[in-house]
Amino acid sequence: MRSAARVLLPLAAAGLSAALAAGLVAAPAAASVASVTSPASVAESWKWGPTASSDTKGWANGYVRSGASGLRIVGDLYDAGGSRTCSWVKIKWLTDRGKYRTATYRNCSQSTPRTFAVNAGYMLLAKAMVCRGGTTRITGKCSRWERVWTQGG
Repeated sequence: MRSAARVLLPLAAAGLSAALAAGLVAAPAAASVASVTSPASVAESWKWGPTASSDTKGWANGYVRSGASGLRIVGDLYDAGGSRTCSWVKIKWLTDRGKYRTATYRNCSQSTPRTFAVNAGYMLLAKAMVCRGGTTRITGKCSRWERVWTQGG
């Protein structure tokens, strides 16, 4: 048994040194490919929606994208209501410091969607609610708060 181990050990060492030599030759090529497709330079994106008001005459959808300064919530708000009514979207997010922030957008055009964007920074979660209202305020027919993004999935 000992003599078999003595015979196999030099063979294994020779195979290991050959593998290391081949790895050293291939290592620079692999490093250059990795630097081109670095995961830090690629922004990640998560889709959300559609979220509709309770009367389904207003709805929103969009995505959350990661960037150098944190997260950005982007979406489109659609309005299919009659004249003198508007669709509203309210975005609420929890910052990494434990504070809730909100942003509200409206769309009174019955034909074209309105794009909105929120620079949320570093956040723990974000929710959206779509409502109906007039030109100055939300009057009701709101959806429930729906989760747009949460840390950890």
